[in-house]
Amino acid sequence: QVQLRESGGGFVQAGDSLRLSCAASGRTYSGYAMAWFRQDIGKEREFVAAINWSDGTTYYSDSVKGRFTISRDNAENTVYLLMNNLKPEDTAVYYCAADRRRTGSYYYTSKYDYWGQGTQVTVSS
Repeated sequence: QVQLRESGGGFVQAGDSLRLSCAASGRTYSGYAMAWFRQDIGKEREFVAAINWSDGTTYYSDSVKGRFTISRDNAENTVYLLMNNLKPEDTAVYYCAADRRRTGSYYYTSKYDYWGQGTQVTVSS
């Protein structure tokens, strides 16, 4: 079983930056992708960014492209999300996710098998 732990959330002002981390522990990870999703109160969980674990190919939602950067550390089974120029609409609980199969779309929650418990990001104007 893979356990995911997010960290790095906080309360910031618009225009600030945060770097989220997600560490995978337990059995050695052997999946194909890790991703970040976010969910605000009363809204559906939405895709933010994903990375192919093997080759580093990245995917972003239109709302964060150019502002957020996802990266990985294969040796540590850790994925990062650098969030620049944060906006109030970025406020949400950010969740880390990991899969165990190559199938499925990076953009949908159904692809992923492991989830962290989330870290809160609040951006004030």
